[in-house]
Amino acid sequence: MEFFKQVDLDWMGKAKYFFALSLALLVIGCVSWIAKGGLYYGIDFKGGTLVYVRFAGTPPVDQLRGGLVKEGLGESVIQPISDIATRNSNEVMIGLEQKGQGSEALDAGKTAILNALHATLGSGEVGKQDFNAAGPAAISDVLIRKDPLSLGSAAADRYAQLARQLVAFRDKDSRGIVTSLDNLSSAGASAAVIAALRAAFYTSNFAITNVEIVGPKVGSELRRQAVLVTLYALGGMLVYIAFRFEWVYGAAAVLAVFHDVLITLGLFSIFHFEISLTVIAALLTLVGYSMNDTIVIFDRIRENMRLMRREPFHAIVNRSINQTLSRTILTSGLTFLTVMVLFLMGGQVLRAFSFALVIGIMVGTYSSFGIAAPLVVAWNHWKGQGATAAVTGTRSRQ
Repeated sequence: MEFFKQVDLDWMGKAKYFFALSLALLVIGCVSWIAKGGLYYGIDFKGGTLVYVRFAGTPPVDQLRGGLVKEGLGESVIQPISDIATRNSNEVMIGLEQKGQGSEALDAGKTAILNALHATLGSGEVGKQDFNAAGPAAISDVLIRKDPLSLGSAAADRYAQLARQLVAFRDKDSRGIVTSLDNLSSAGASAAVIAALRAAFYTSNFAITNVEIVGPKVGSELRRQAVLVTLYALGGMLVYIAFRFEWVYGAAAVLAVFHDVLITLGLFSIFHFEISLTVIAALLTLVGYSMNDTIVIFDRIRENMRLMRREPFHAIVNRSINQTLSRTILTSGLTFLTVMVLFLMGGQVLRAFSFALVIGIMVGTYSSFGIAAPLVVAWNHWKGQGATAAVTGTRSRQ
């Protein structure tokens, strides 16, 4: 399928406008970057507390997000987690910014999330504890104080054992959530014990299953590795294209891809999108996508150089871009529509990831003919090789 069969656009004649546009985007991105003190890194890179919350039913993600904002935790990240074995999506991971170190940070993160959940979902009761968040010690203390079984001096040991039994039932048999204290009868609790617990506890429809800390050192190491991975990818592409074509083609392609990444990061700074590991994956994806478009154009240039030996080099490049324009629009257009749907309908969790792909596809497609190709033409002109296609490297004749 070809959208444009007879195209005769002078792309190289507009190269200065392409360079000016790219320079403007890069400057705007750098200004935003400097004004905001750098990029907005996620918990993966700057460290923080990760709180895993399991719900009895489907997590009300939008309600949770609004509640966290009201409780002053607007910078938190909520990410649904699917259980591969059961295919259930009843758990979410809530990420908080780094508030401290060690056990104090763990306790602070857990308490902040619990308070926000109770305030948002309205599941708390004044003067009572959440049974799903209580440990064996808290449960046994209540039972010892109330002594519903009239055990007397034997109460401490017996109720401690019963408390451990009830917690094991909650965590293993009920997957961390007891929706009603009456269900404890299945764990051996008598009616008197349940009545005593009901006076001190209530049951919520969620439970915190785990709390982790991502330290700032780990985040710093992840940032370093992300940069290295990107540089390794660019270096590998440079070597491949230099071998496949000529080194100037490889340099032009890598500069164009580097340009794509910088513009995308600049727009991330402008629109205050978070940089996470998934965004790094999206950036590496757009690196490959942009390079693929560039190689298609370069390959057509090499083919045309054999057929148009006496044509000016810039004319060959123009012809090559025009010949691949239909293919570029078809592949890039369809991919763009797909990621745009993902951006518009994918939800908050995928917003930054899909934004990187949307911008990356547009900028990557543009840089293939607006940056990479003009750089090769500029190099040939500077070396005095722009007169005819015959004055090119030996690889172009192979």
